[in-house]
Amino acid sequence: MFWKKKPKIELFVRHCNFSEVSQHKNRIEGFSRQKCFENLVATLDPKRVKATFLLDTFHPTENKHFLLQQTDFSVIEIHEGTETGSFLRLLDHVTSLNLDPETIVYFLEDDYLHREGWVDILLEGFSIPEASYVTLYDHRDKYFLPLYKDLTSKIFHTSSCHWRTTPSTTNTYAMKYRTLLQHLPVHRQFSLGRKISADHEKFLELGRQGATLISPIPGWSTHIELNLTSPCIDWELLFQKKQPVVS
Repeated sequence: MFWKKKPKIELFVRHCNFSEVSQHKNRIEGFSRQKCFENLVATLDPKRVKATFLLDTFHPTENKHFLLQQTDFSVIEIHEGTETGSFLRLLDHVTSLNLDPETIVYFLEDDYLHREGWVDILLEGFSIPEASYVTLYDHRDKYFLPLYKDLTSKIFHTSSCHWRTTPSTTNTYAMKYRTLLQHLPVHRQFSLGRKISADHEKFLELGRQGATLISPIPGWSTHIELNLTSPCIDWELLFQKKQPVVS
């Protein structure tokens, strides 16, 4: 794809041949990462979003990965074998790009669904002055886990939806490039020396350093884990929706 001007959002999506971290998770019937990819492609706006995919090929497979069968998007092959290894390589790649400080950088894992219009919503999130980080995932666990019984949130609104502050999210989130560079030591700290990034602890630390994380109500994306999907949206129906075939 060819961008005539700089995209407002630089999207970086991590895929792998095999994930030890997520193999046990309870998924929507018929789940596949290729369907998540097709949903993403069908809902992103190429005039405003430039997508780059990082594919961890540490674990060999018999069949060629679907990302390597398309030519619309750039694919960077890495060889790590762990979630933290691939995330640290992502950080290395993105921080080497010398992007405009105001560019929105969106880190995305390979098992998320998005609703149509998410690009507008993400941009709206960054119109809120207090927002340092934006997730499109409205975490269901924040509504029922005993840990969050006394959780309070500040509520905002933009033209399309309400937003709430939230203490943490997964390793799928967006920030401005200048914010990533400012907090780069923290992002590295909670992945170094581990098999799985300590994303909850990372965002608690970012909060202690004055960063604010917000999420929309209801969510415009979801992590596909059946008991933890964003509330109020029929994600199973969306998952079964036929997506355009990517050439």
